[in-house]
Amino acid sequence: MSVLEEEGYVKVSADSSAPMVANIIAGSEKMTIDESGIAQGLKAGADPYDYILAALGSCVVITLHMYAKRKKWPLERAEVSLRHERVHADDCEHCGEKDAKLTQVTKRLRLYGNLTQEQRQRLEVISTKCPVQKTLVAGIIVDTVLED
Repeated sequence: MSVLEEEGYVKVSADSSAPMVANIIAGSEKMTIDESGIAQGLKAGADPYDYILAALGSCVVITLHMYAKRKKWPLERAEVSLRHERVHADDCEHCGEKDAKLTQVTKRLRLYGNLTQEQRQRLEVISTKCPVQKTLVAGIIVDTVLED
């Protein structure tokens, strides 16, 4: 691929010398996911789901600040804590259903600033409307293309 064709892609690689370590390039940023401790039950750093949660959380807090700024609301700080879980109770009961959702994200939102209760409630609703959450809830198509 040419440089122009590469634009917009996140590039991820792993090699046989460290097959449980993924090296990521996103724009000018470099990140690493190291799952080499999984067999020993160790979590040394962020795993792939942590990056999904980080993308969701960052989208939520940025969306909240953009909205509050446009409305001239006194939102000083927005924090979101996220946890990914499998819904094991439903795994066997609904796994054959096409639209079964077997994973769940719990999102805890904290808003700081001299906000009215109505503003806080509206910001809670707005937190569900960030583009990343909309994508995750709607589901996505992953198109795989094997290159030479």
